[in-house]
Parts: sequence; C-alpha cells; structure tokens
Amino acid sequence: MKLTDKQAAFAYAVSDLIYWINSKPHNGASYRVRFAHALRCRDCPVGMGNSLHKERLAVDLILDKLVNGSWVYQRSTKAYRFLGEKWETMHELARWGGRFGDGNHLSFEHGGRK
Repeated sequence: MKLTDKQAAFAYAVSDLIYWINSKPHNGASYRVRFAHALRCRDCPVGMGNSLHKERLAVDLILDKLVNGSWVYQRSTKAYRFLGEKWETMHELARWGGRFGDGNHLSFEHGGRK
C-alpha cells in the first residue's frame, strides 16, 4: 500500500473512531476526544526523528470523561484501553500505543514502526 493510501485510510479510521466515541456512552460513561499531537513537521525537534506523526500516520488523543457535569481529562493508559482496543479492530494496520507504554497514541504501522 502506498503511503498516501495509508494516510487516507488512517484519516478515515480516526474520524470513524471519533464518531464512535462521541456517539454513545461507553462503560456507562460519556466521553469526548481532543487532539494532542496530530502532526509533526519533518524538522520538528519534538518527538522521535522517525515518528509516524511526521508521516501523517499517528495521532495522540486527549480523552475526557464526563463526571458530575464536568469533563475530566483521563491521563492513565488504563482509561484509554477501551478506545485503544476498539482502534485495533478498525484496520489491519491500526496499532494502539497502550501496548508499548503510550496510552493516548494511535497509529498505523508503517515500515516496521508502530
């Protein structure tokens, strides 16, 4: 698969996941997501030099849970598990960072990188 095809499939899958998270309660609670790191320029000093963010194949999401009428940022990898596991079912290349210590990271595998 060409990189541009992966990028398009990734964008579609992310939008589908965002719709899924916002469309109904999960585990009895309402959630929303915000973008943290969606894209990094090739020359950005932030992150790893070979980051999939620089290939437009990774996004870090901020997960908020509705608690007593207020949105509360969920910081633990455990809080992202249901979202990450859903992500992994959405495409054969979908990888969840919770499997390697980065709970809010979603990506498509490319060139052996996750």
